[in-house]
Amino acid sequence: MPITDILEKNCRLYGDDVALVEINPEMPETRRVTWKEYELIESVRASYYRREITWNVFNEKANRFANLLLERGVHKGDKVAVLLMNCLEWLPIYFGILKTGALAVPLNFRYSAEEIKYCVELAEVDVLVFGPEFIGRIEEIADDISRHRLLFFVGDGCPGFAEDYTMHSANCSSQSPKIDVTDEDYAAIYFSSGTTGFPKAILHTHQALMHAAKAEQNHHGQTKDDVFLCIPPLYHTGAKMHWLGSLLTGGKAVLLKGTNPEFILRAVSEEKCTIVWLLVPWAQDLLLALDSGKIDLSMYQLDQWRLMHIGAQPVPPSLIKHWLEYFPDHQYDTNYGLSESLGPGCVHLGIGNIEKVGAIGKAGYGWKTRIIDENGNDVKPGETGELAVSGPGVMVCYYNDPKATADVLHGEWLYTGDMAEEDEDGFIFLVDRKKDVIISGGENIYPVQVEDFLRTNEAVHDVAVIGLPDHRLGEISAAIIELKPGVSCDEETINEFCRKLPRYKRPRKIFFADVPRNPTGKIEKPKLRERYGALHLVEVQNRS
Repeated sequence: MPITDILEKNCRLYGDDVALVEINPEMPETRRVTWKEYELIESVRASYYRREITWNVFNEKANRFANLLLERGVHKGDKVAVLLMNCLEWLPIYFGILKTGALAVPLNFRYSAEEIKYCVELAEVDVLVFGPEFIGRIEEIADDISRHRLLFFVGDGCPGFAEDYTMHSANCSSQSPKIDVTDEDYAAIYFSSGTTGFPKAILHTHQALMHAAKAEQNHHGQTKDDVFLCIPPLYHTGAKMHWLGSLLTGGKAVLLKGTNPEFILRAVSEEKCTIVWLLVPWAQDLLLALDSGKIDLSMYQLDQWRLMHIGAQPVPPSLIKHWLEYFPDHQYDTNYGLSESLGPGCVHLGIGNIEKVGAIGKAGYGWKTRIIDENGNDVKPGETGELAVSGPGVMVCYYNDPKATADVLHGEWLYTGDMAEEDEDGFIFLVDRKKDVIISGGENIYPVQVEDFLRTNEAVHDVAVIGLPDHRLGEISAAIIELKPGVSCDEETINEFCRKLPRYKRPRKIFFADVPRNPTGKIEKPKLRERYGALHLVEVQNRS
């Protein structure tokens, strides 16, 4: 069953129920506003910070956009790119694309103009849908990308080089276009995070999307009564696939713009959210606000909040221990996945395994896992190897890149590039990215292990450990430490703290600075290696 059939079902069963809510806390609040009011009352648009749509309106919007695309000559198998910040229009546009049999191609909102052009050309995109935040970037490349492509603009003040999505889709039929779509048809192209260069285009089928929805519901027991708070960007497989659990059950989801701890707690309280997916930095910020007394939990209605889960990067056990001090009744889960495995869920901890915090868990619903050596043989429990996964969400290929595909797809198995170990109970622990492992004097140093240790220091807010070149040892480890606000600490104190580590694991260099993370919470280690590698080189040259 293609994922679009679930939207049609929700429209029949729950048509008048709220499907999606958009909240922008940085806009002044007057009163709540529905989608219909938002469209009709142009003069007060900027005053409202909350919008909502029902399942009926969701489906209607998707159908109108699908019919617009078909009118403009889009065919089954064509590609339509989406470059929008999280908003109510995002998901109806996505489903409108799928209803035509075309492929949805979400784009990272942090892409530069050149990266947008690169991805549009790599994925052979036929239509680009973009929002007001991207006018400048699209204008830079409009002459190049608009020659054989349609450009639709979502928002007020449509630029001259694009067409107005709202005006044109409003004049199209709200009935389903009835295009035959099967599970085996291609559905979407997602892009890798690009932490090792330009991103790769990842091709997935409708079957993979449908399985992601089933896995999410299976893992977290979602029902119609659950309300999911979605904060991460929808272009990323993580946010999208977690939301598919709400789609499958017909539950409400809330799109929150902003990661301020007060924004999060207010949204949970006012919208009666039961499930919240956080990234590590946001959870850290919330705990910091609680520790400092900036937030008073008694000011919010949080009794209904039952599950907090985290994904997208390794989760420090100390963070969850701290979290449960404030929220002792919360269920907790961590989810592991890649865009190549259609996001989270190929491995998950499970809400009943809180005693295994620190592990990413076991194979998820419908998935299989292995930990292998360099020759593709299974390693023994307790030994480190590369994690490989197999299941219905494994990508078809890297689009237009057979060499890169052959590097990671081996029969049914996707080689993840993540180093991992399995304990005696079969739980998998991430050790580090294969490319991030530091080899110093012949010893393997796994940065995640050192980062987890340093985060137990009360002065440390965030930390990244990277390798720097060294003429004698090959590499040495360096720690970039972001301190908690108002806290002072020096290199000598950190070095003394690290004496608890084996000597070869102790960072040889300490830098105090902010730790950069991308929109999905992953530490941007290539940037750090470039920045601090250059500083280290200058220091070495000065010494010599």
